[in-house]
Amino acid sequence: MSGIRTRPGRLSLAIGVALGVVVATTAVAATPPVLSKGPNGENPTSASKVVLTKSEVAKVKRMRATAAIVMHYGGDDWSRAQINGLKFQFKKLGIRVIATTDAGFKPEKQVSDIETVLAKKPSIIVSIPTDPVATAVAYRKAASAGVKLVFMDNVPKGFKKQNLYVSVVSADNAGNGVAAARLMGKALGGKGEIGIVYHQADFFVTKQRWVNFKSTIKKSYPNIKIVEEQGIGGPDFAGDAEKVASAMLTRNPNLDGIWAVWDVPAEGVISAARTAGRDDLVITTIDLGLNVAIQIAKKELVYGLGAQRPFDQGVAEAKLAAYGLLGKKAPAYVALPALPVTNGNVLQAWQTVYHVKPPKSLVDAKK
Repeated sequence: MSGIRTRPGRLSLAIGVALGVVVATTAVAATPPVLSKGPNGENPTSASKVVLTKSEVAKVKRMRATAAIVMHYGGDDWSRAQINGLKFQFKKLGIRVIATTDAGFKPEKQVSDIETVLAKKPSIIVSIPTDPVATAVAYRKAASAGVKLVFMDNVPKGFKKQNLYVSVVSADNAGNGVAAARLMGKALGGKGEIGIVYHQADFFVTKQRWVNFKSTIKKSYPNIKIVEEQGIGGPDFAGDAEKVASAMLTRNPNLDGIWAVWDVPAEGVISAARTAGRDDLVITTIDLGLNVAIQIAKKELVYGLGAQRPFDQGVAEAKLAAYGLLGKKAPAYVALPALPVTNGNVLQAWQTVYHVKPPKSLVDAKK
């Protein structure tokens, strides 16, 4: 019965699952197809199709271009990996990074960051809008100044014409929502009560995760009931998630699992579960942060997750920025496939996601 979480009184269910009596769950594919559409409904293009010839790379190097990386938030493993991927590829292209900013999930700070960066006259800005409405004017100002804009995950409000930006690059957030739902279904044996902690903001990709997690649970697992959903707005996402998860567990003492929209809120859910003495709670999420990876490695509260590929996203974004400099036609939306992660592949997944060996703390947790 390896991989099946049990609670007191659920042993017969676990045995049923092991014998195939309970409704079968859908297997999680190792390399699933991309399910997401772009922010304007675009079909996805594979990152493997974003290529530069040797002569194009040489031409970009001669331009002596500069780039600024304007993040919505910089305090998690996903953001650091994006930045690492960008800097890695920019260096190969001879593009100098002149600024890296962190808005702390505050739209007004990001607007200020864009204005500060523009004073340095960068050739390129790679960014993820904290709020697509509040930041739109600042990004339009950058586009009007001739800056080549490449976006992560989403575009500002009104950016429906690609002449304002080069491209947008994203993980398959719909696919990751599906993967997290299937992992939840597998861990619960297709039956139970769960809660959802979603991102209460106008944020395209986190909505994709939430919507696709819910729809997969409802369609594929009719015996799993979503009994409560609570949104969090941040910027203290771990703290906010801990509060709402604690309240969920109090109101729903029979709760079997909680899905959190990404790894930082999942850390808050972990804290709430521990405080409530709920070591049997099943948690699934999205993003392979170190803390949740250690949970998976130890077979503790986090059963599994859908991982993005942020380093590879950064590499693709830098290449697309070069497309902009060259005047080369770029795909409107580039997406990388979801990566389901469980105890069985967590070390390999770390290397796939971050392009470095797993840290010692993760390796030790897997022993």
